[in-house]
Amino acid sequence: MARLYAKRKGRSGSTRPQVKENPAWVPLKKDEIENLVVKLSGTGLTSAQIGQKLRDSYGVPDVRLATGKTVVKIMKEKGVKIDIPEDVTSLMKRAVLLQTHLKSNPSDLSNKRSLELVESRIRRLSRYYKREGVIPQDWDYTIVLAEIGAK
Repeated sequence: MARLYAKRKGRSGSTRPQVKENPAWVPLKKDEIENLVVKLSGTGLTSAQIGQKLRDSYGVPDVRLATGKTVVKIMKEKGVKIDIPEDVTSLMKRAVLLQTHLKSNPSDLSNKRSLELVESRIRRLSRYYKREGVIPQDWDYTIVLAEIGAK
C-alpha cells in the first residue's frame, strides 16, 4: 500500500538481527555444513533453496556466519559447476511464464510491458556477467534459450 501523503510505496517486512558470530547452539560444524551444501547442490537445488533447507531442516541460521563463506563460494570451491548465475535463471523462468501467459492473453498490455522489463533486466545482467567473465562472451538471451533453461 502507498503512503498517505508521499508519492511512494511504504516499506514492510522484518530485518535480520545484527549478529556478528555464529550462535553456540548450531549443531553442525563448518566442514559438515560445506559437505551438506555440496550434497544439496547435487540434487538440483539453487543456492537460496540450499540456504532455506539448511535453516529449516538442519538448524543452521546463517551459512556465512557458520562457515565464513557464502553458499555460492562454497559451491565454487568444491567444484560444483554453475552454468548461468541464479538471478539470471530466475528471471528467465519469469520471462517464460509471462510469455506463455501472453500467448493465451495477447491483449494483456501490462504483462507485455512486464515481459519487456524482465527481458531488459536479463540483458543488463548478461552484459555485467560477460564483463566479469562469469558467462561466455558469445552467450545471448533468447526466449527459446529461456524455455530450455526453465525446464
